[in-house]
Amino acid sequence: MVEVKLVIAQELSVGEVSRRSGVAVSALHFYERKGLIRSLRTAGNQRRFARDVLRRLAVIRVAQRVGMPLEAVASAFAALPENKTPTKAEWARMSALWRSELDQRIQQLLLLRDQLTDCIGCGCLSLKRCRLTNPDDALGERGDGPRRWES
Repeated sequence: MVEVKLVIAQELSVGEVSRRSGVAVSALHFYERKGLIRSLRTAGNQRRFARDVLRRLAVIRVAQRVGMPLEAVASAFAALPENKTPTKAEWARMSALWRSELDQRIQQLLLLRDQLTDCIGCGCLSLKRCRLTNPDDALGERGDGPRRWES
């Protein structure tokens, strides 16, 4: 006779996930609406989360801390397996997707740091001529005034 062991994954309530992750319940609901995390519903319509949601929430918090938009997080999560904690290699592939965007942001911040003193010192207050908000006067051809800020 073959013995079959059934392993039941411990499901966490929304309150437990909030306490363990440090993420507010309202934020958990928001992340769920955005498709970043998933829950199941009990017969009483209460949310239950798989334990792997804690790892996803940690990644979301780190991503937000470094300024990654939630759309980038969702895109990266799409490549990860559902209902199980991703492997180290899977996380590495996901984070590699962010590297070029982070490198670009670092370059923008360095440029801002290096030119900010001159910008404040010049007093031009002109978005048409400003090297920080309008590099190479790319928007100057459209006329005076603000057009957009690089994000």
